[in-house]
Amino acid sequence: MGVLAFLRQLLTALAPYRGSSVLILGGLLLEMGFTGAVPLGLKFLIDYAITPQDRQVLFVVLGLLAGGGVLVAVVGLGRDYLYAHVGAALLRDLRHRMFSHLQRLSMDFYARTNVGDILARFSTDLAAVESAVTAAIPWAILPALDVVFSTVLLFTLEWRLACVALCVFPLSLLGPRALVPRASAASYARRQQEAQVVTTVQENLGAQPVIKAFSLEQQVLADFAQRLAALAQCSVRVGFLSALVERSAGISILILQIVVLGVGASMAYSGSLSIGSLVSFQSLFMTLSWSLSYVTQYVPHLVQAASGMQRIEELLGEQPQVVDAPEAPPLPRFTQAIRFEDVAFSYTDGQRHLRDVSFTIHAGESIAFVGPSGSGKSTILNLLTRFYDPMTGQVAIDGQDLRHVTQASWRAQSGMVFQESFLFNTTIRENIRVGQPDATEAAVEAAARAAEIHDLIESLPHGYETVVGERGNRLSGGQRQRIAIARAMLRDPAILLLDEATSALDVATEAAINLTLAQLARGRTVITVTHRLASVGQAARIFVLNHGQLVEQGRHQVLLARGGVYTQLWHKQSGFAISEDGTSATVDTARLRALPLLSALDEGLLAEIARRFVTERYPAERLVVHEGDPGDKFYLIVRGSVRVTTTAASGGEQELTVLQDGDHFGEIALLQDVPRTATIRTCLSSLFLTLSRAQFLRLMESAPQLRTALDQAIARRLARSQAQKERAGAAHH
Repeated sequence: MGVLAFLRQLLTALAPYRGSSVLILGGLLLEMGFTGAVPLGLKFLIDYAITPQDRQVLFVVLGLLAGGGVLVAVVGLGRDYLYAHVGAALLRDLRHRMFSHLQRLSMDFYARTNVGDILARFSTDLAAVESAVTAAIPWAILPALDVVFSTVLLFTLEWRLACVALCVFPLSLLGPRALVPRASAASYARRQQEAQVVTTVQENLGAQPVIKAFSLEQQVLADFAQRLAALAQCSVRVGFLSALVERSAGISILILQIVVLGVGASMAYSGSLSIGSLVSFQSLFMTLSWSLSYVTQYVPHLVQAASGMQRIEELLGEQPQVVDAPEAPPLPRFTQAIRFEDVAFSYTDGQRHLRDVSFTIHAGESIAFVGPSGSGKSTILNLLTRFYDPMTGQVAIDGQDLRHVTQASWRAQSGMVFQESFLFNTTIRENIRVGQPDATEAAVEAAARAAEIHDLIESLPHGYETVVGERGNRLSGGQRQRIAIARAMLRDPAILLLDEATSALDVATEAAINLTLAQLARGRTVITVTHRLASVGQAARIFVLNHGQLVEQGRHQVLLARGGVYTQLWHKQSGFAISEDGTSATVDTARLRALPLLSALDEGLLAEIARRFVTERYPAERLVVHEGDPGDKFYLIVRGSVRVTTTAASGGEQELTVLQDGDHFGEIALLQDVPRTATIRTCLSSLFLTLSRAQFLRLMESAPQLRTALDQAIARRLARSQAQKERAGAAHH
């Protein structure tokens, strides 16, 4: 974005404030007139009062100048207040426009955009625009008007000398004209670097537990130093080019002043110009020069504001992918069925996340979607809530395509409870009222009672007026989830959507909340998305997804009898016993026998191995193992979810898979002292059973057959890991 384009945008933004702008312009014209009148007053003082010794003229001229000064000062105060008001309103409107636009953007934008990059637009980019707007009158508008008016007066005083000035004047513009585009490009590059620094800081704040647990302080400092070095390099370039813009104009103006003074002095010496006219002309020309100097000093601010505005316009130029159709009608209350008809969807241009999925959910049914990680469960929910639209096929509610009705009317009929329900940093009452902003106090408390959280809220010192803290961090996970349930129930939803609603909770809390949800589900359509099969046994139907396809559906017992994907998932998650407080776990021999590396062992040896497992707990977003670290443990995931990543060829992080309840990793570490082949980080609070290599090697001495089984398992594991990396690398490219 060029400087002229930025100025055009500012003029457009001033349209709603025409009245105030006219008054401000009137004040500026008055001030400009007085600024020009002072040098003219010098001519009258010298030529008509001082030289002829006329006291009356002296007092008249001085009186007029004094009266004008007082008037300009009073008008200037009013003009300053009006401009401060208009400037604040312009920035308020721009912030509101940006924030409002963010609310309209679809979920795909947030999936591909760094939070830090958005925050930088609200901080550094807007600050540059604000700086330019604030300085516009004293550093640009008023000096520019002074230049115009002074030029007219110069021609009035002595047209020959004015022509000399105008002949030399264009030379002062050559430097800025050549340098401003380069300074604008450099300023835009610096804005991009500033956004990356903000993103790094934002990520670092959330990663402090990992940084401290693994002593990564020096590493992150080194990475941040590189970011700062790149930013500093851009800043040097911007600062130098901006200074060149100002200095090139300043030198030209200085040369112009010397030329005009020399020509004027020669004319006065020869008698063709009076002393008063020379002093007045030179004073006016000094005013013009200083005004030009102010304008040139303002140009760097304008350049930075233009680059900041360019990034803001890039944000405002983002278009939502999910929009209401023109004149879309509201959707009537849901009464019949939800249908997915040959739905296909992909988040990217590559892999399909859903492929020709069709099913029907009848009103009043309680159904569940299950499947391995990446099977498409959450994608179903994203399409059902219309966070995204299908690529092919349709999602129909009571026979109407969701794309042909308003989003608000559909979402108003549903209550959603997320895996990690976000709470705003306000009171409990207001967090519940998010579900229905106009709800009465009685309705809010009724919803809290339904979620079985009312008594606890009442026991707090401030009751419903208790502030929950950032993201609800002053409450426990179970309390946050019950408030989220109350928020959903306040809407009296026809459809209750549960997205891994209890997967981040401990065993006792999960069981209690599941009982609450079962009571609240009566008379409603309930759609549950979960990877934990133990919580869906009572569902009327269970839909099983695998690799983006619907592969099975039916009740729990029917699916178990089929011996398909559901059966495999069930057996994988079975065989664990967890204490009521969720702090310890054990595994039985049947579950260990399902592990390929242990399948050939006898019952006694399996029981001995089971006794040697140790319970370990990790909070969410905690690093478990780091790629390249020595491997010395085998991990069984009892509860939780972990993300498996590796270092890509480009040096960045590349996700391989997500492991959940019943999965395992690290079997190579039981026998071979080799570095970890991937990085494992928890997505949720997770409970592991771990077996150390030292314990395992002692057992191997009494079971030679274990070595053969383990060698075969390790070979398969290495081959599978290599294949995953190759697939991930191909997808990345």
